[in-house]
Amino acid sequence: MESHMYRGNIRPGSRVKIILKKDQKSGKLTEGYVDRILTNRPVHTRGIKVMLKDGQVGRVQQILEP
Repeated sequence: MESHMYRGNIRPGSRVKIILKKDQKSGKLTEGYVDRILTNRPVHTRGIKVMLKDGQVGRVQQILEP
């Protein structure tokens, strides 16, 4: 499994790329900084769900800065 699937690898303030629900078909990624981690499970195969500082919610696809 990849690092973005583990909750322990993501912290508030981490710079990440997420996929928004509306962009799942196109695969467009949105970059931002994590404000809150919304997934409670330690591992999620589709990516940990987070809220970015600008309020957007999606699943982490890449961790740019832990």
